Amino acid sequence: MKGRRFWKMSGSGNDFVFFDGRTDSVQGLDLPDAIRRICSRTRGVGADGVVFLEASASEPFGIRYYNSDGSRGELCGNASLCTSSLAVKLGLVAEDGFQFSTDVGSLRARLASGEPEIDLQAPRGLRANAGMALEAGEARIGFVDTGVPHLVVLTADADQAPVVRRGAELRRHASLPAGANVNFLSPAGAEWRMRTYERGVEGETLACGTGAVACAVLLRDWGLATGYATRLRTSSGLLLTVTIATGADGAIRPSLRGEGRIVFEGELVDL
Repeated sequence: MKGRRFWKMSGSGNDFVFFDGRTDSVQGLDLPDAIRRICSRTRGVGADGVVFLEASASEPFGIRYYNSDGSRGELCGNASLCTSSLAVKLGLVAEDGFQFSTDVGSLRARLASGEPEIDLQAPRGLRANAGMALEAGEARIGFVDTGVPHLVVLTADADQAPVVRRGAELRRHASLPAGANVNFLSPAGAEWRMRTYERGVEGETLACGTGAVACAVLLRDWGLATGYATRLRTSSGLLLTVTIATGADGAIRPSLRGEGRIVFEGELVDL
């Protein structure tokens, strides 16, 4: 792994290590053990996941995403926001609009006033009631797949929710063969407070992009969202903003906007 160049990036506190597989070999870096070592916060670079830029047959480039436990992830919203910023910095695309390929299909992206925004595909499997027993303080639990399966738990106070214990329980619920991320949500004035237990990390993360979209979609379905945009305050203190349009076919078309910031560049020396 020596000599491999990388970028450390933050998407509202959701952090990632990026490698450019278009120009440098990433052989061996995408093995589960290597991913875990890279993501280790005590012995590696430290991250929630690893992203590989790669060539694409249909788009200017594509990405592969891996969770910190070494498992392959279908999609990551905040990693996609970070991807958009990095692609513009590397000169792969123009900032006013481009597409890149992912495991769930091509995503449209752009930079607006320096902040990345991505258009996600229509959500699937929406269930306003996921059919799970509620605990004290929980009002509703819904399900939706926004590229990644998500449960959304509407609570009285997300800051007081037992995210790690309850998230681990719900993430492995028998009705979810592939598991799910679990988002805890409560009103916060004109915004919503959101916390996430993330599968593949197996703990709480500071933000979750596809989770923010899942929260906005279910709030809309529950009749609780007001206005064109839903603003979600993450545990990093930063905002993720989700806008939802309805296509001519009646399908929901969500967009996600938030931070995609390069923290530092580096080179692996000994891992």
